[in-house]
Amino acid sequence: MRLKDRVVFITGASRGIGKVCALTYAKEGAHVALASKTMDPHPKLPGTILETAQEIEALGRKALPIQLDVRDAEACEQAIDKTLDAFGQIDIMVHNAGALWWAEVKDTPVRKYDLIMNINVRAGFILSHKVLPHMLERNYGHILMMSPPVDTSVMRNHGAYGVSKFGMSMIAQAIAEECEDTGVTAHSLWPATAVETAATINFGLGNAAMWRTPEILADASLELLAQNPATSKGQAWIDEDVLKNAGLEDFTRYRCDPEHEPPHLSIKDIPPVSAPPKN
Repeated sequence: MRLKDRVVFITGASRGIGKVCALTYAKEGAHVALASKTMDPHPKLPGTILETAQEIEALGRKALPIQLDVRDAEACEQAIDKTLDAFGQIDIMVHNAGALWWAEVKDTPVRKYDLIMNINVRAGFILSHKVLPHMLERNYGHILMMSPPVDTSVMRNHGAYGVSKFGMSMIAQAIAEECEDTGVTAHSLWPATAVETAATINFGLGNAAMWRTPEILADASLELLAQNPATSKGQAWIDEDVLKNAGLEDFTRYRCDPEHEPPHLSIKDIPPVSAPPKN
């Protein structure tokens, strides 16, 4: 119970990585505020935050489902306020919600650029800006961005997406440095391989032999969030490195295909795909 009675606010928790993370934190004793757009069943995608909330409550923890479009700044701030009203504290904020657009700059409409910037980096900034004063007042807090280490060599075919995801990591690094010696820190976390999600399936990004399960990011993030933020230096992490530091050497448990170890993958390995293929 490494997160016993901690309160976690997480975005994008209706399915995929966000849902697995939320359940992992609850199993470790946390109460969880679930912020996501999907309150009612989606015709094409599985999962709602109400379903995730029910699973968390079945574990004996408290859950607060909040319908949230992270593009709405006022709604983001209200979601933080609702969580504080319900639980009296927020110990951990995880920005997991994200939007994808892999295309060359010339093939990226401004509306798509605005979409991924608003969902990825802008929402991460707004939520952090809102929750930081509370965390600093309590001298305790973790902020986690699901984003990669900054590497400008991977920008080809991913200009807009790279700006949005690297921006998240840069905000996390800024928070870590600005809040040094305060009991508050921030990290970013990214998978070494492709992870099975609705996005990798719908965009046709490989197959089970190339994917790991979302549990690897959930377990790696738990290792970061269970640390004392006062002594946990914020940085950009890869999931494998976090788990290796925790003593794990065998990653076969995370294979989607038990017979194949997925290859390591970076953003530059993802081909330009602007939209899911039509059925």
